Amino acid sequence: MTKTEQYGRLMSEYFARMEYPSMPRLLYDPIRYTMEDGGKRLRPLFVLAATGLWAKDVSVALPAAAAVEMFHNFTLMHDDIMDNAPLRRGRESVYRRWNPNVATLSGDALMILSYRQLALSPPELLSQLLELFNEAAVKVCEGQQLDMDLEETVNVKPEEHLEMVELKTAALFVGAVSMGALIGGAGRADVERLREFALQFGIVFQIQDDLLDTYGDTRLGKTVGGDILAGKQTWLKTYVMAAANATDRAELALIHKDLCYSPEEKIARVLDIYERYGVRNATESEISRRFDITTKALDGLSAKVYRVAEFKEFAMSQLYRTK
Repeated sequence: MTKTEQYGRLMSEYFARMEYPSMPRLLYDPIRYTMEDGGKRLRPLFVLAATGLWAKDVSVALPAAAAVEMFHNFTLMHDDIMDNAPLRRGRESVYRRWNPNVATLSGDALMILSYRQLALSPPELLSQLLELFNEAAVKVCEGQQLDMDLEETVNVKPEEHLEMVELKTAALFVGAVSMGALIGGAGRADVERLREFALQFGIVFQIQDDLLDTYGDTRLGKTVGGDILAGKQTWLKTYVMAAANATDRAELALIHKDLCYSPEEKIARVLDIYERYGVRNATESEISRRFDITTKALDGLSAKVYRVAEFKEFAMSQLYRTK
């Protein structure tokens, strides 16, 4: 059994034991609906993986891991309202299945429940865990606002996009490994190395996700072009905007709003521009380059060599996942 399978089973069993009140139905049914879907549960797996670098039994980190996952799902419920997104993980989003008011309040409740889970962590670590959790939570909100700000910006620079990604995506990975390492018994220097790893991993993960959304991967249930049709700022788009001529930049900036073209035509036109500037190869090279840098942050860890190797293998399997 791989570490991904081992940690995934622990998380699934933990969430299966979790109970929510039956009433009010419109508050808790959307939470059940959201949490039962599961998704990748990548962030809580990183909590457990970081704990496992030093601790033999990672189950002590399950409440903190659950808190991270519940907070992440709270953000998705609210993001779908702001993005007017009809689907989440191939199913109707909460806001579409019910309505925006239900999604807002259920999301709020889920966020509060995440703190209730965190409070089940070892008491002697709780104040430090709370500080790490709150740091990540605020950064995620800052990143979401930056993301919305960038949607109104025509020519976003790659560094501006990555600044947003560091907050919106990477910050929760940083919080996850920091909390896991602390629970596992890591020292300050080890926590700092893991934080640097997680920051870089979060960036690489988002660039990889942008690539999959643009070019698709049926193994992951990905469809082609969702970000293109939404006009989202991605690493691919900012790369091309920095390299393209004025004509191509103008088309990339506005084609998602053009009523003269069908969705399929919009995607095809954007992919044609991407092809001219070699964006797919450039993105894959950037992912490879950054992941090499990312794993080097782990080289100085005090954990046993074989555990560091397992952690690296786990991280790579999440980045280059096929299911």
